[in-house]
Amino acid sequence: MAAELDDTDRRILDELTADGRMSMRTLAERLHISRANAYARVERLQQSGVIRGFTADIDPAAAGLGTSAYVTVNLRQHDWREVRAQLLRLDGVAHIGLLGGEFDVILLVRARDNADLRRLVLDEIQGMPGVLNTRTHLVFEEPRPTMGFGRSRTPPAER
Repeated sequence: MAAELDDTDRRILDELTADGRMSMRTLAERLHISRANAYARVERLQQSGVIRGFTADIDPAAAGLGTSAYVTVNLRQHDWREVRAQLLRLDGVAHIGLLGGEFDVILLVRARDNADLRRLVLDEIQGMPGVLNTRTHLVFEEPRPTMGFGRSRTPPAER
C-alpha cells in the first residue's frame, strides 16, 4: 500500500533527491518547518519504505564506465527467475526492469568501452540459458534527471 504523502513530504523528497547529505537543519530551513518536524517526517518516510536509503550519485564516465546502453531481452517465460538471478550477479547491469509488451526485460548496462559492452551483451547476457534474443540501444548522452516528487520540476538547488 502506498504511503499518504502531503506537499511537505514531497518537498522533503525533492530536497533529499537533490542532496541526500543535506543536514536536517538545512532541510528544515528550506521547507520552513522545525527541525523536530523534519526529523519526524524523514523517519516516517524511512519507516514506511518511501525512502529506501541514501546513496552517492556516481558519474559513470568519471568512474571509468564510459559506455552505456539499454538492452532489451526476450526470454523463455518459465526461465525468468533464473535469468533474473544471473543478471543480478552480473557486473555492469545497473538496472533491471520486467516489462509487458514487445520485450520481456530491459537492462541499463554500463561498460568501460564498446569492446567491454560487446563482451557483456554477446558473451554474458546472450549466453544465459533462457535468453532468446537481445537488442542493444547505445546511450549517447545522459543528462542528469531532475526528478521531482512535488509540484515543482525545478531542481531544489535552483529555486
